[in-house]
Amino acid sequence: MSTQTSTTSRKPAPAPERLGILLQGMGAVASTVVAGCIAVRQGLGQPVGSLTQLGHIRLGKRTDGRNPLIRDFVPLASMEGLVFGGWDIFGGDLYEACSHAEVLEPTLLSKIEGALREIKPMAGAFDQNYVKRLNGTHIKPGTRRDWANALRQDIRDFKAKNGLERCVMVNCSSTEVYIEQGPVHQTIEAFEAGLDSNDSTISPAMVYAYSAIMEGVPYANGTPSLAADIPALVELALQKGVPVSGKDFKTGQTMVKTVLAPMFKARMLGVRGWFSTNILGNRDGEVLEDPESFKSKEKTKLGVLDTILQPETYPDLYGNLYHAVRINYYPPRGDSKEGWDNIDIFGWLGYPMQIKVDFLCRDSILAAPIVLDLALFSDLAQRAGRKGIQEWLSFYWKSPIVGAGLYPEHDLFIQLTKLKNNLRHMMGEELITHLGTEYYEEEGNV
Repeated sequence: MSTQTSTTSRKPAPAPERLGILLQGMGAVASTVVAGCIAVRQGLGQPVGSLTQLGHIRLGKRTDGRNPLIRDFVPLASMEGLVFGGWDIFGGDLYEACSHAEVLEPTLLSKIEGALREIKPMAGAFDQNYVKRLNGTHIKPGTRRDWANALRQDIRDFKAKNGLERCVMVNCSSTEVYIEQGPVHQTIEAFEAGLDSNDSTISPAMVYAYSAIMEGVPYANGTPSLAADIPALVELALQKGVPVSGKDFKTGQTMVKTVLAPMFKARMLGVRGWFSTNILGNRDGEVLEDPESFKSKEKTKLGVLDTILQPETYPDLYGNLYHAVRINYYPPRGDSKEGWDNIDIFGWLGYPMQIKVDFLCRDSILAAPIVLDLALFSDLAQRAGRKGIQEWLSFYWKSPIVGAGLYPEHDLFIQLTKLKNNLRHMMGEELITHLGTEYYEEEGNV
């Protein structure tokens, strides 16, 4: 591949009146997204955590006083026009999925039960070799080529049934086992041949990503699984004019790391050790009990500190950092994940200090607004003529996909600056550098 993303950008075309959001896996995260959007539309709650709905963006100088809501600045699809669908290997309807997940209160679910009952997941593509702790009961038959054909038809049928011109797809499914890229993943031709031969190294996640891209649907991978980041599908996304991004939603513990680690580096404080452990009792925790699925998650969690702290550049401060991540399945906790961090740091003359963090969070509550934002921004990107890897959406990812030869940017606030500057660029506004000298030059002080 010569390139992995398109630098061509134009002012976005107007937002569609209706936008389809197709969710791969309609368990705890996806059902919480859908129920939350329905609740917001009915005035039963606020979309807290959503940058697209509540965030503002500064335009021009600090003295200009221009700070509109992001959704008023760029043409995003409205919450009222969102239409939800997707796939799940357990069937049922979204009310049943919400009830099983036990994320949202029954009193809230009872008020939106009718709308949730209307949404019934389509049969999913599933290979138990990739998610060993689950036994799918609502699955598509056949080969990988059969899955791809069926998924593409599902997308067309969903659009036709709901009168939609535009859709996006977000992967909210369980973490697949860790695999390395192989020959079948390198070129479009090899991947197509692999679908035809039912190559077992093509995972279900890859088949979903392929199907979305072939149908011109932007794709975002909320799991650590290998999917649209393989060279064949990145190249296919460029050919088809489709934005892709990922991977692994940055929600709890890793979000905290991408705030604290830049603080230590900015103040040149050393770090000797960072031990992270989690307990959670939802389906994600059950799946991650399998060592091969955990390895996929571990890879995305461990990479954050090395990239931010740059131990090769600062060997005296971070060269001997011990970093470990543990995840334990603990059914009584349900979706209310608890993440502990013990951080051993040192300061002036090497004197030791400690920071301890105990984050009692709700996994799906933190992930839901990310899914919404990614869907809206991915659609915006396509209407602005962008295709391929969307690095500007790194803000939402534990392990951002980047072009070959690049390292990902993990610092949360640099990621936010990148995101907002991309929005300014799309709309023809001046980029914000935070240099600040212009205010003093005008007064003759510089």
